[in-house]
Amino acid sequence: MSSPAPPPAGPPAGPGAVAVLLATLGRRVREEIDTALRAEQLTMRHLSALGHLARRPGLSYSELGRRAGVTAQSMQATLRQLEERGAVERRTEPGRGRVAELHVTPDGRRLLTRAEKAVAEVERVMLASVPRPERALLARTLVGMLGRLGEDTR
Repeated sequence: MSSPAPPPAGPPAGPGAVAVLLATLGRRVREEIDTALRAEQLTMRHLSALGHLARRPGLSYSELGRRAGVTAQSMQATLRQLEERGAVERRTEPGRGRVAELHVTPDGRRLLTRAEKAVAEVERVMLASVPRPERALLARTLVGMLGRLGEDTR
């Protein structure tokens, strides 16, 4: 993990300051998560696909793409990489044509667990200065903000 940047000198000021601060935080967190996942040869898209499939086995490429905010074709490429690693398998019922049901394999579950631990470490460092009682409020506030912007928080 890179060394932490010094905190801002004071609370944000001016129109849009909180939005800019959140965007900057989001970019920095994404960079840290990308670095942490690189050790497992994963990307956020891989992690997203594995997480969604672990919670809802049998999702299709299209549904996974919608949940991740990418095209079905882009998600197919991501899942092809996970299939090649043995982390995901396709199961298709007879007569279903090209619709694939996707499932996380035992190797995929182990990979997901390692990736989640790496992301949890990024979060631990990020939240180190936030008192424990305030963390739940922070999470609820962020979920509410995402909901106001139409983001799917599932």
